[in-house]
Amino acid sequence: MTPTPVRAQLAGRGRTPLNQALFTQLAFSGLAVAILVGLAAWASIAKSAPPLDDDRARRILGEEFPGKTLDGLWVAVDGMGALAKSGGMALVLCRLGDGFVARQIPWAQALAASFKDGRISIDLTDVAAPRAVIALPSWPPKGPQKNLAA
Repeated sequence: MTPTPVRAQLAGRGRTPLNQALFTQLAFSGLAVAILVGLAAWASIAKSAPPLDDDRARRILGEEFPGKTLDGLWVAVDGMGALAKSGGMALVLCRLGDGFVARQIPWAQALAASFKDGRISIDLTDVAAPRAVIALPSWPPKGPQKNLAA
């Protein structure tokens, strides 16, 4: 068999405009993939939320639960969560990822939460945020707030 121009091209012996276009397209596709991977890596770098204080916890609870008045507020000693009483409900803020999630549970459920090693563990029965762990000095609350057991 004698080599034909088609066989020579398939064997990679000849350099034709078709081969040059293929390699150029391959190079630009690789560059585009590298840029997209870099952009995705850069976009996933998030700044975490600063720790909670009383004012910030009140502001977040006000945004998440408009119209609710707070009868009492307990912010975690490490700033990673907060618990508030509003009527017969407990409003829970806990750290999840780079921000905070807010959930509403019955106050009796918050009072019955387990407290061990300076942390209260509240079962939220939520797939997205199953448990809130908040570092508090003591639990259940004992303080000047009125009617907290209601």
